[in-house]
Amino acid sequence: MNKKKYVSPEVTAENKRIRMLRFMVELTIALIYQSGMTREEALERVGGVRRFALKLFPGKEVAFELIYAPKFKSVIREVYGFH
Repeated sequence: MNKKKYVSPEVTAENKRIRMLRFMVELTIALIYQSGMTREEALERVGGVRRFALKLFPGKEVAFELIYAPKFKSVIREVYGFH
């Protein structure tokens, strides 16, 4: 018998924010790879995602720097080379 587990509204809301952030990260990475934007424009986009993340998760700068910043740095390095 399948019983549904209760999930609090807070957990549901946090999961939604996480999905939104992941979508923005993946979309930004795809744009960097495919759009032909300059390195400076790519860095501006990354800054926008960081600001978005901190609006969703205030006070979580360190988490962003540990989880997402390395991904973005890797993509920027791959697309634009070392600077």
